[in-house]
Amino acid sequence: MPDSPKRPPRLILASSSPYRRELLERLRVPFDVVVPAIDETPLAGETPEVTALRLAEAKARAVASALSPADAALVIGSDQVATYDGLQVGKPGSHEIALAQLQAMRGREVLFHSALCLFDSSSGAAQTVDVVTRVQFRHLPDAALEAYLRAETPYDVAGSAKSEGLGIALLEAIHSDDPTALVGLPLIALSRMLLAAGYPLLGAS
Repeated sequence: MPDSPKRPPRLILASSSPYRRELLERLRVPFDVVVPAIDETPLAGETPEVTALRLAEAKARAVASALSPADAALVIGSDQVATYDGLQVGKPGSHEIALAQLQAMRGREVLFHSALCLFDSSSGAAQTVDVVTRVQFRHLPDAALEAYLRAETPYDVAGSAKSEGLGIALLEAIHSDDPTALVGLPLIALSRMLLAAGYPLLGAS
């Protein structure tokens, strides 16, 4: 009797972000979503890259730690930090902070660090990468920024620039190796990690 095909490992997205969930759906693979409970405050003296990488891995490990040994999975963690002139820019959380962020970034180049971690709960192996996107913001007047914020209310995205929506009008240019990185989940890097972990994509194993 031939052996039955080996089932691929369970995939878990460790995120509360609807944007990351929508991106992962593009790969057309089954996955669960578990919201990690971690403190996302940057540490003193931490660079944006280190912050993003630390939080991406912390999210994945937090979710993996709650799994039983029989419930092994590949856990995806991701975090994004924007920066200009050495200053970190996170999620605004309010209209006033979002407006201040956009005022400070207009006419500037802003770096978005989109960190990714794929954690194998059965082996404890972690793959991590920081995908950097360089974004040139247009120099727009306050009235235009206010109109954008009222229309999009992007208070849950780093830097207040929701590029998959009306926020694209704020931008002059985007430079990146992965067009999905700016939205928050670098799918090119994730596909590479999944294949390296033996997860079948497009029938590959």
